[in-house]
Amino acid sequence: MSEGWPRDPAEVADAEEEEAVAGEAPASVPDEEDEEVSMLRTADEVEVEQHAYGELDVPDDVNVIEGHPDGARRGVAIVASRYNGEITNRLLDAALRELDASGVRREAVTVMPVPGAFELPLAAMALAKTRRYACVVALGCVVRGETPHFDFIASEAASGLQLAALETGVPVAFGVLTVDVVEQAEARYSKGAEAVRTGLEMADAFAQLRASAGR
Repeated sequence: MSEGWPRDPAEVADAEEEEAVAGEAPASVPDEEDEEVSMLRTADEVEVEQHAYGELDVPDDVNVIEGHPDGARRGVAIVASRYNGEITNRLLDAALRELDASGVRREAVTVMPVPGAFELPLAAMALAKTRRYACVVALGCVVRGETPHFDFIASEAASGLQLAALETGVPVAFGVLTVDVVEQAEARYSKGAEAVRTGLEMADAFAQLRASAGR
């Protein structure tokens, strides 16, 4: 007989309880798809919180140059990617409706289609260099795939459009969606209108700056 027998009844009860707990079925592991959806939902919620608009509390005793999305007497160029055209068409529609609402005449709007997001910066640079437009609005959509292609295209599009603005001094608004799946783009079609407002606001601010510098 093993050492320690007969055992204390309390010890026997504790041992049986531990064995019962150890034999319980493990907690269910969440399905990978459910976990991915949850992560995407969380990321979307964080994005909404981080990109909330706000007002700056600027003291009254300083000079302020603040643009407004006023399109009167302004020419606007839109460069739009044909790739992922179903999405880009919705962005373009939102942009054109916002231009109408902002007072930009249709004859003052120029649209230049390009093959894909990678070509957006070159076209934006060319349009800005003509000095015919108060701002350039870039529209496109890059969807993450199974290769690093997404990272290269999205990064080059963003940096290239910024370079076009910096080198020409003409505001270039970023209306390019970068999403993990196509479904995420459906909630972001208003990005086209947002890009128009950004471009017009910056154009107005620059016009005010030039006017104040000439006085």
